[in-house]
Amino acid sequence: MSEKEYADDFRSGELATEGFDGWSDEIKQEFKDNEMSGRIGTNLVFENDSVRVWHMSLEPGERMPVHRHILTYFWTALTPGRFLQRTYDGTTYESNYEAGLTHFYDVKEGEFALHNLENVGTTTMVFCAVELKKESANAPLPVELGVQFGGKTFHT
Repeated sequence: MSEKEYADDFRSGELATEGFDGWSDEIKQEFKDNEMSGRIGTNLVFENDSVRVWHMSLEPGERMPVHRHILTYFWTALTPGRFLQRTYDGTTYESNYEAGLTHFYDVKEGEFALHNLENVGTTTMVFCAVELKKESANAPLPVELGVQFGGKTFHT
């Protein structure tokens, strides 16, 4: 991916496939188109100089577009479910999670994580993520407002 390093501890779940196996041309293009997207949720619900607070809600079969993490952050699952995570290097991970599961990622200077998420479960996937702007080694990416993806508008 360029001069930055991928944060390997970012991946979650069990390895499902490698080498872009099962990836459509549309998904591969999405990685190119959204390589620098800082939109890590479906709704940016709060932002100040210290934090960005995101909500993400995906119905079964819906996908969160490719996005890049460069800030230290944590997320919490508000509902139980199952998701598929595709990463920029062609690997795919699948994970079951329970409500309340929380992961923290300390993204170091020059590191990034680039992935998408797909709800492959039978329930609505709801997460809250908080990016820690002041505690991060990297500057925040700009966030595009009112983005359309898959017939859904991602709001602020």
